[in-house]
Amino acid sequence: MSAMASAEILNELLKATSRSFYLTLRVLPRAIRPQIGLAYLLARTTDTIADTEILPVDQRLAALGQLRERILGSSSALLNLGHVARHQGSPDEQKLLEKVEASLALLGTLSSEDLKRVRTVLVTITSGQELDLHRFAGAAQYRIVALGRAADLDDYTYRVAGCVGEFWTKMCRAHLFPTVRLDEDQFIGDGIRFGKGLQLVNILRDLPADLKIGRCYLPAERLDEDRLLPETLFSPVNEPKFLPLFHEYLDKAESHLAAGWRYTNTLPFGQFRVRLACAWPVLIGLRTIEQLRRASVTDLQQRVKISRSQVRSVLWQTLLASPFPLVWRKLYSPAVKAVASDDNLA
Repeated sequence: MSAMASAEILNELLKATSRSFYLTLRVLPRAIRPQIGLAYLLARTTDTIADTEILPVDQRLAALGQLRERILGSSSALLNLGHVARHQGSPDEQKLLEKVEASLALLGTLSSEDLKRVRTVLVTITSGQELDLHRFAGAAQYRIVALGRAADLDDYTYRVAGCVGEFWTKMCRAHLFPTVRLDEDQFIGDGIRFGKGLQLVNILRDLPADLKIGRCYLPAERLDEDRLLPETLFSPVNEPKFLPLFHEYLDKAESHLAAGWRYTNTLPFGQFRVRLACAWPVLIGLRTIEQLRRASVTDLQQRVKISRSQVRSVLWQTLLASPFPLVWRKLYSPAVKAVASDDNLA
């Protein structure tokens, strides 16, 4: 397959299945766009498989295992996901699954080092999806299963998103600024926290929807401290106890995103494309947190999200500020506590 044909396939699938990420991808430098785009595409494929709830858990686990083997190159057996594709409500997701062989073929266009990075992040993401399927196998609306400990939530946010920040960082470092002196440990650590923060915002925003399918990502040990049950978290009578706990997790998410903003400002200033691609999710995530803080338990059940006009405002503000370091850094000024080291709350 020619490089041009590979790029066309990748672009077609990404545009159809990832409208919001597609915008981020388009702004990235060409040196890293294909690798990050392909990793996203295959991660979206594994996520679609894991979320096909009409299929029994064992079938989804089998499909994920077969796809993982193909990603790792430990199997060459053709992968037919037709039995998963036909259960998709979205034509774009159906197409994504039907074209899985075309996506897998693109792995052959990567260098050996990039292939290793892509494989590592995809195996980690898949492990988180498989863990979820096992953990919530018996969950239902009237049989809610909660994570056990704070460490379980931290582990989950790393597996499905923190590892993406790590992958992104190593890919950018290798291709865009390999010789720039940085505090490597903090830079990678902030990249991991960046990913965790975005995932935690999603978890908190989607908490009511997850409870309806029997999943509670707030750890049972933390709920027990406040004498709360997953089944009655959104009961008005529990609002005085639940909202302070909910806000603690919003604080945690904001702390992670503040580390993500520090990460964005650690990037060499000349890397304006990467800075924009990082700033957008940080600032949109922070605005989402602001709305979640103002919400009552009734509001939270309506799936709080920022408006398209607010998203456009973030895009324009960052584009206009990008040439001016002082203006750029004022787009968000996190409190000192917000970038503190991780604590026990996850």
